[in-house]
Amino acid sequence: MSFVEKAKLVEALFASLEKEITSLKDETGIYCVENCIYCCTTPKVVATVLEFYPLAVYLYETGQAESFLERIKQNGTSTICPVLNSDGSRGPRLGCSEYAVRGLICRLFAFNYSTDKHGIRKIATCKKIKITQPETITKANNLLLERPVGPKASGYYSQLQSIDFTEGQTLYPIAEAIRIAIEKVLTYYYYLNIEEGK
Repeated sequence: MSFVEKAKLVEALFASLEKEITSLKDETGIYCVENCIYCCTTPKVVATVLEFYPLAVYLYETGQAESFLERIKQNGTSTICPVLNSDGSRGPRLGCSEYAVRGLICRLFAFNYSTDKHGIRKIATCKKIKITQPETITKANNLLLERPVGPKASGYYSQLQSIDFTEGQTLYPIAEAIRIAIEKVLTYYYYLNIEEGK
C-alpha cells in the first residue's frame, strides 16, 4: 500500500473518531478549557509516524513541509510538539497550528475512555479537564457504567495498526514521529517528481 493510500485511510479513521468524540461531548458536556495548551506542552508524549501522515501530506501540499522539518531540527531534543502555536504567531488559535490534521494522540488526549481490569469503563481525560469539570467527569463516568460513550483509545490504535502494523505500533517522541512522517513525504514526492520528469 502506498504512502498516500495510508494517509487517506488514516483520514477516514479520523473522520469516524470525530463522530464519536462529538457524541461524547454532546452526551457528557465535557469540553476543552479555552486557550489551554496542556496537551501540546505535556512532555514525553509519544505517537506513531502513521498518525501524522495526513499532517505531513498537508504540509507538503501547502509548501510548509521543509520549514516544519527545519523547525523540528532546530528544536533538537525538544519533547514539546513542534506544531504548537503557543504565542499566536502562527494564527489566532492558541494550541495546534494545524488542528484539522492533528494526530490520533492529539484527538484522543482528552476525549476517550478506558476499561480497567474489572471491565469498568472510565473516562480518560486530561488533568486540566478533571480539575475544572469534576461534576462533568462524574456524569461521564456514571454514563459509562451504563454503556460505552465516545471512543475507546485502544480500539482506535488497533484500527490504526490494521492500516500498517509496524507504523501504527512503533512509538516515538511526538516531534520525532512528525519529523519522520515529513521526511517520508518529502522523499516520496521527490522520487515521484523525478519519475514524472518534473
